[in-house]
Amino acid sequence: MESSELIVCGLCGNEFDPNGPSSAYAEAGEWLAEEVWRDAGELCPLCRENRARLVMMYCHEYYR
Repeated sequence: MESSELIVCGLCGNEFDPNGPSSAYAEAGEWLAEEVWRDAGELCPLCRENRARLVMMYCHEYYR
């Protein structure tokens, strides 16, 4: 089993494994991190999920 280096999230400061499991919301948040905010790879899955949910609620221009 390969060991993975933990990364510190740029928003919440928690450590996370970049190769850990991911949800559909986290994947949507990763797309937003790459295409909109340009901070891909810097956010933990929870922050990516929260960002995706907030964008779905408040930023309708991203999913029309």
